[in-house]
Amino acid sequence: MSILLSLFAEMVKGSTLVILCAFLVACGAPRWGTPAPVASVTATGYPIEGNQIPTETPSRSEVILPTDTSVLTDTPLPSLTPDTRLSPDNWKDWPVVPTVSPKMKKVYQDGLAIGNNPNEFSKIGDGEISTVWFLTQYDTDPSNLHLGSHTELEPVIEHFAGSFGRIGMAAGRGFNTTIILGPVPAGTKGCNLEESRLDCELRVYHPSFALLSLGTNQIWEPQVYQPGMQKIIERLLKADVVPILSTKADNKEGNFRINTIIAQLAYQYDLPVWNFWRVVQPLPAHGLQSDQEHLTYAYSDFSNPINFQFAWPWRNLTALQTLDSVYRGVTSQP
Repeated sequence: MSILLSLFAEMVKGSTLVILCAFLVACGAPRWGTPAPVASVTATGYPIEGNQIPTETPSRSEVILPTDTSVLTDTPLPSLTPDTRLSPDNWKDWPVVPTVSPKMKKVYQDGLAIGNNPNEFSKIGDGEISTVWFLTQYDTDPSNLHLGSHTELEPVIEHFAGSFGRIGMAAGRGFNTTIILGPVPAGTKGCNLEESRLDCELRVYHPSFALLSLGTNQIWEPQVYQPGMQKIIERLLKADVVPILSTKADNKEGNFRINTIIAQLAYQYDLPVWNFWRVVQPLPAHGLQSDQEHLTYAYSDFSNPINFQFAWPWRNLTALQTLDSVYRGVTSQP
């Protein structure tokens, strides 16, 4: 009888073990002889869900090294090029004459591929860029450039001959971003119906560069000026034209808001900026007339030092220097 009871007890134990094993397998426990998968864990011991990145560095025991050690020496680590540009908040310290980025070199080359003219630039803006006092003398009187000691500018004047005296569709007294992006007046020679002034200028002239100088006429509506300038810039880049932005000399708005917007956009799109505001700061009255808006005038004869007490000779000189720097930059070898 005792022997029968012992056999029965062993059978009960075996059944219990079988049931327990089946339960564990059903719940996901590994079978005998199969190693359990190792879950990734953070240093705190919590599992990593999906693509979650651990916030702490794993301990040495948790780091799995590759079996092929060649990847440790043959695979270069990624390197980041530091951004050495001055921030837009420091635009007052930006140089007067800009340099160009590799991005603008590519824009220029892409423009040549679609037929943009390397010898042409467009003037886009208000009265400070459309007046006859701005650069026109280099087309109307090329035999007497009045360069003084700045003879290094002769090649850029020769290169862009024809652009200096031209006032295109997108420049005029009182112009702002709304007018430049708006349709040309009906019957405008050379332009299509409902075509914007900017589109007409780009289609007719095919410039490689565009010199932008505007903002004073929108000092009280920066919320319109900023998106308008952005549209102008993006339209130029779409046409593979290199935009050259310019800060303005005045601060009619009182907080430099327009120049700050110009700097922010230039930084965002990696554009060259002609920092004209900085040029006039040492001049009497900062180069401004009594209305604190228009520039003081003298003929742009660079051989006469007295003329450099006024803003306009400086404006023409630094505009030439800017065009020269940008053109040399986009055509230089890597």
